[in-house]
Amino acid sequence: MGLQNEKIAALSFVTADLNYLTPSVDRPRTYTFEPPSGQPKSNIVPDAHSLPIYDIRLISETVSLDREGFALVRQTSSVKDFYNDDEIKAVYYPEAERLIKAATGADRVFIFDHTVRKRVEGAEDRAGNLLRQPVARVHVDHTAKSGPQRVRDLIPDEAEELLKGRVQIINIWRPIRGPLLDSPLAVCDARTVHANELVASDLVYPNRVGETYSVKYNPEHQWFYVPRMTVDEALLLKCYDSATDGRSRFAPHTAFADPTTPADAPPRESIELRTLVFHK
Repeated sequence: MGLQNEKIAALSFVTADLNYLTPSVDRPRTYTFEPPSGQPKSNIVPDAHSLPIYDIRLISETVSLDREGFALVRQTSSVKDFYNDDEIKAVYYPEAERLIKAATGADRVFIFDHTVRKRVEGAEDRAGNLLRQPVARVHVDHTAKSGPQRVRDLIPDEAEELLKGRVQIINIWRPIRGPLLDSPLAVCDARTVHANELVASDLVYPNRVGETYSVKYNPEHQWFYVPRMTVDEALLLKCYDSATDGRSRFAPHTAFADPTTPADAPPRESIELRTLVFHK
């Protein structure tokens, strides 16, 4: 159950296509590198549905990680260059740790990676690799299985003790050029998603196989976004929660093509940072 009809009717919205998972007998799989000969990069077939995506700003003060699975927060970063990995780790990581602790009351935050994206097809980053593109597919970054496994992979010596407490994986997503007009991020109210709509999917790396959720379509899903998002705003996304007491555990999200985006809008530039969040 998401927002009541009278509350959601008061919100402005855009209508856009969101790419869900077409059900298949095969387990969904995506390679992060050049796949073996004869294998497709991904066997996931998109199932596009046109849906309203509501402006979150009017309700941003009441939206929460534990209820909807996401939250909009304000934070001014001191980072000068988000394409400088050293500066991100030295400046943005500590900022993010403070932000997550303040938002969740966590005892410990472990930041394990970040991804900078720029929607420029074929462009190359400074290392000569293709820049990461926005993911225009409804997904959740972790699953009930891969959430605890990330703790074991990243903090093996403490993992079993840490897993006795509450563990979350929370992402911080923000534009690094604003206002963001191109390829914004849509987030789904986790209360409107049923467990049987989350489909465990393999994300194949050269040295390991991760597991994410693809998502099957349901017209009851309620979607939100932040129009003209600024560099001083960030979305917190819950990608896993070990708590099973009714709090939201998995919040699907996706980039989407906003039909109101001006033709000359600068391409989206964003950063997503991923954190393990521990509660005793």
